[in-house]
Amino acid sequence: MNNKPPRIWVSSLTPNKGDVVRVRAQIEHIMESGLRTDAEGKIRPRNIMNHFEARLGDALLFSWDPGISISQNPYIEFTFLARHSGELTMTWKDEKGLSLSAKKTIAVT
Repeated sequence: MNNKPPRIWVSSLTPNKGDVVRVRAQIEHIMESGLRTDAEGKIRPRNIMNHFEARLGDALLFSWDPGISISQNPYIEFTFLARHSGELTMTWKDEKGLSLSAKKTIAVT
């Protein structure tokens, strides 16, 4: 995983209760499948992002376990109903054990 922070967009950080909130997120990750070779013909080691989850406080909103067919720099989009305020936490994990998180505060009015 790259050290760059994920790009996050949230349709509203202050939604009304019951509104649909749309979230878009993208990280920089090579998503190497382990099926390609380098210029010398050696297999490039596999390393994919294998888990993503989004939580609002303790509540799980969205979970995804991608496979090797996902392109580099994965883009994720999901929606949820604004029911309560809290910290929206998104976490990515890859096969090398690296993890990256991003947070946004959601204040339901």
